[in-house]
Amino acid sequence: WVPGAFEIPAVAKKIAENGKVDGIICLGCVIRGATPHFDYISAEVSKGVASIALQSNVPVVFGVLTTNSIEQAIERAGTKVGNKGSDAAMSAIEMVNLYSAI
Repeated sequence: WVPGAFEIPAVAKKIAENGKVDGIICLGCVIRGATPHFDYISAEVSKGVASIALQSNVPVVFGVLTTNSIEQAIERAGTKVGNKGSDAAMSAIEMVNLYSAI
């Protein structure tokens, strides 16, 4: 758990550096509000996670939702539009296996 989406990359980096995990799944949700804050946070979180994924020796999976409403977030968390957390977990397993095979 982190206090906000912006903190996800920093914690993912620390986890990647400790060498105790086979993969990292970054989950969260940024919901659009009335200000440009959504755009800044969404961009920085995705760039930060991508940077860690490219620099670390373990797979890092991006499962941070960026939605226009809480309803969209709920839909993507297991109701109408699938479960993006489950999808991220499956991707992480596939990537861990791929890294092991390379």
